[in-house]
Amino acid sequence: MPDTKLPTYATESSRFKTGRLTLWTDVFMTWFIKLGGVLVITSVLGIFLFIFMQIWPLFLAATVKEVKSVQLPNVDFELMGIDEWGEKPFLVEPDGKILTVDFETGEIAEAVIRHEGAGTVEVSAATLNRREQKLILGTTDGRFLRVSLGYSASEKNGRRVVTIDPKAEEGRAIGVAGSPILDIAYGDSGSEKLVVALQEVEGRKVVSANLFRRKRSLLGTGQEELAGSFDITQLLPAPPDKIRVPTTGDSIIVVSEGGVVTYLALAAGGGSFEVRQTFRPFEDLPNPAVDVAGFLFGDVSLVFANADGVNRVFSLFYPEGGTQRVFGQTREFPPLEQQPTYFVSTLRNKAFLIGGGDLASLRFSTTTSIRWQHKLPFRAVKAAISGKYERIVFLDDANKLHFYDLKDPHPDSGWKALFGKIWYEGASGPKWEWQSTGGSDDFEPKYSLVPLLFGTFKGTLYAMLFAVPIALLAAVYTSQFLDPNLRVIIKPTMEIMASLPSVVLGFLAAIYIAPLVENQIPSLLLVAAGLPLVAALFGWFWSTLPIRTRKWIRPGTEWMAFVPILLVCGGILWQLGPAFERIAFVTTDPSTGARIADFRYWWPAATGTSFDQRNSLVVGFMMGFAVIPIIFTIAEDALSNVPTALQTASMACGASRWQTAMRVVLPTASAGIFSALMIGLGRAVGETMIVVMATGNTPIMEWNIFSGMRTLSANIAVELPEAPHHSTLYRTLFLGALLLFILTFCVNTVAEVMRQHLREKFKTI
Repeated sequence: MPDTKLPTYATESSRFKTGRLTLWTDVFMTWFIKLGGVLVITSVLGIFLFIFMQIWPLFLAATVKEVKSVQLPNVDFELMGIDEWGEKPFLVEPDGKILTVDFETGEIAEAVIRHEGAGTVEVSAATLNRREQKLILGTTDGRFLRVSLGYSASEKNGRRVVTIDPKAEEGRAIGVAGSPILDIAYGDSGSEKLVVALQEVEGRKVVSANLFRRKRSLLGTGQEELAGSFDITQLLPAPPDKIRVPTTGDSIIVVSEGGVVTYLALAAGGGSFEVRQTFRPFEDLPNPAVDVAGFLFGDVSLVFANADGVNRVFSLFYPEGGTQRVFGQTREFPPLEQQPTYFVSTLRNKAFLIGGGDLASLRFSTTTSIRWQHKLPFRAVKAAISGKYERIVFLDDANKLHFYDLKDPHPDSGWKALFGKIWYEGASGPKWEWQSTGGSDDFEPKYSLVPLLFGTFKGTLYAMLFAVPIALLAAVYTSQFLDPNLRVIIKPTMEIMASLPSVVLGFLAAIYIAPLVENQIPSLLLVAAGLPLVAALFGWFWSTLPIRTRKWIRPGTEWMAFVPILLVCGGILWQLGPAFERIAFVTTDPSTGARIADFRYWWPAATGTSFDQRNSLVVGFMMGFAVIPIIFTIAEDALSNVPTALQTASMACGASRWQTAMRVVLPTASAGIFSALMIGLGRAVGETMIVVMATGNTPIMEWNIFSGMRTLSANIAVELPEAPHHSTLYRTLFLGALLLFILTFCVNTVAEVMRQHLREKFKTI
């Protein structure tokens, strides 16, 4: 025998000793993997913290802090206002002079109103058009003057200096000549200007209005002319007490004694005023008299308060079945503890300041929230808010001016605004609505996330309804019944489908699928209902054939006989669509009144819901097409990994291939199938481009399959690039991202718990 020399070892156990390099590598990889896990968790928590910090300011209240005070002369001022920047408050004196105060230096100056015509100005009433920065002064001799404040800004010693140079037009008489004006209101729409005055004549209060029009020509703006003088008194049900005019200058609000409010509108042609509505804001209370009344920004809502501090808001809207807008109560705030004496609205949003005595309350109309309420160390008689909503000025009963800095960047946010029903201006009732931008400065932002959550669930539901049956049945057939030689072709093909960019699918849905579906709904209905029935009938027929007939088709290739029949039947059903439409979907053409067969008109008439070209059906089909490959691939892997011994044992006991697949393979692979469904669900929830391009991106709340939707992810993609940094819209979009984050986390948590439960329940080893 050949001499075989075996290796020798220093000790018997050295041959089993692990190398030092291997040990160091193992230690390194252990800590490296741990570090990687910690970094992943830290990154997720960091993302959550960043998003949370972005949305936290949405739920903070306003902060108001006194910065300085200035003592003024002992004068009974008629009106107080402030410039846009909050640097130059002004007060109107009874002798027609304007007192100004510099915020930085506290310097007090007096400006004399320059006006056309002779004589002094004795002011008995005053109002401020804050949009145009014009004073409207009513005099003791029955005239009114429009005064342009003439703001100008300059640099002096390195700081901004604002000056006022008031200039008035020639005084015009209004109403009864020589009678003092007790209250005055003004509206300026550009082409029309309306001045309304409340006077007392021989112990009787009268309301008069002057309407001015400025004609425009190709050469420019013409001269302003008096278009009409009107006596409103005879139209009022009670003696007038207060008058208000919106910026549009086409209507008048008169608050009469006893709390009666009369809404008068300019008739067509502008020849007269007519009473459109009479109502009592506090008719259900023991004290119905109105102490405070004023328009909110936009002049669509009126704020009322009575002596008991009850505070209500009435807005214009179209009542059900009505053709004209009228006022109706839309909001009620908690009552004030003291009798209100002043009211100031803002030029930036729907906030307003109301108060009396030493109590001041800053409130926001849209959300019915109290942004700030405080008992002041003085009794305020007048107040003003800067145009930029950054400073509040109070005048107390000792003629001392108090400056307060205001920080309230997100008054239109909060839990109610984001998740509650809001009665928005112009709406006939409370509702959830998302509309972040509008066409005018007085637009009321609508930040309800409920329609976006609804749209997310709606789009996901329709996509999963389409994708799940197809993907799971395809996975079962491919793994259990299809010829193995074909399986190696089908599975990679489905995996390649998952790589299609969603923007391509969205483009196809918008350009090709949506127009096709719009005109072929009856054909789709026939195919959707007919093909499953044909498949079931063919399967039953195939099972009844004798074995000597079925043996000619090798197991796994039955689709060669099945697919042609489905294609032929599908083609026939598609061609029968127009005939089916003429039988089942006949309705009246809304434009001609003729009877027509058109599903697009039949659906709204039959259901009362809309029919849009880009709708949930298109989204469900195309987004389902994107989800099918994911569910199919994971489910097929789970089914294919079921031990062959289980299948063989089942069939050896006499079970058929179908019985084995349904009762043995499917339960065993249920954990993997559930994971596939959850991953597909997450893909559908987070889909963006398909939803943006194929739905019209409309934030509506209805399950109608022929209407669109807007999802959280699509909303973020569309609006975040144009959202001003740190604005309410910007932070609200981050809140939508947080909701998606939480939704995904909850879905994954539930999926993991269910997966573990199913794995334990159906484990076979």
